[in-house]
Amino acid sequence: MLLGLLGSPPEAGLYRVQAAPAVRVHLPFVARGPEAPPPAIDEEYAAITIEGEPEPRPAAEHPDLNLAIRGYVAVDAARGLVDYGGPTDPAAPQLVGLLGRAPIVRGTFQVYDWDWERMARGAPISRYPVTLVTLAADRNAIVRLAEAGSTIGDGYQALVLYADAERITLKYTREDSVRHGYTVHLEGVRVAPGLLTLYRQTNAAGRMRLPALRAGQALGWAAGDAVGVAIRDCGSFLDPRSRKDWWRGF
Repeated sequence: MLLGLLGSPPEAGLYRVQAAPAVRVHLPFVARGPEAPPPAIDEEYAAITIEGEPEPRPAAEHPDLNLAIRGYVAVDAARGLVDYGGPTDPAAPQLVGLLGRAPIVRGTFQVYDWDWERMARGAPISRYPVTLVTLAADRNAIVRLAEAGSTIGDGYQALVLYADAERITLKYTREDSVRHGYTVHLEGVRVAPGLLTLYRQTNAAGRMRLPALRAGQALGWAAGDAVGVAIRDCGSFLDPRSRKDWWRGF
C-alpha cells in the first residue's frame, strides 16, 4: 500500500513517495468440521409387475428414460411460477411434494429433442419456453415422490423407470415407457442405496418388475443446492413452472 503526501506537490524532481511499513494482519483460523451425514432414509422398497412389455433398449442408453442422453441447455426465462390457460388435471403430480417447500426456481432450461431416425440429439424443444427447472434445495435434503391423484395398484403411485447415482426417472403408470401418463425426471438427486440396488436388480432381470413408490416416500437426497425437475405427459415435455398444473395453491 502506498501513502500519498498531503498538500501541494513539490517541484519536479523532489516528489517522493514513501512506502508504508509492512503490517501483519492476524486472522483467526476457523476449522471446518466434517460435513454432517445426510438424514437417514428408513424405507422398505418393493417391485411390482409392469403392464405390457418391457422396454427392449438398454435403459441407460435410452433418451426417453435417461435424461442425460438428451441433455438440456440454459435459457433466459422467468424464474418463478407462470400462469397458463386451459383445463387442469386434478390427478396431476404436485411437485411441492418433492422437497416439501414452496418453489424457488434457481435456473431455467430447455431439454433437447431427439431425432429417432438418426438416433441423435436434436434442437432444444421450444413448444414451451422452459422444459426443465432447478429448484433450490438444502444439500442432503430428503427428496420424496410427488403425490398424484391416482394410484397404479396396491397403494403405489409411480414406477422407477431409470435410476443411477445422480438422477431418477419416475412414471405414474405401470407401463415401462413414457408414451402414456405422467413422467417426472429428477436431476441432481443421490438415489437411496436400497432403491438404486433394487432398480439395478430388476433392470438386470429383464424389467418385467420394477421398483414402485408411494406418495411421499423418500427416494434420495439433494446432491447439492438445487434439484432439476422435468415433467412429461404422454411423452411431451411440459413447463414445470405451470402453477395450475403442478403447483396448485402457490
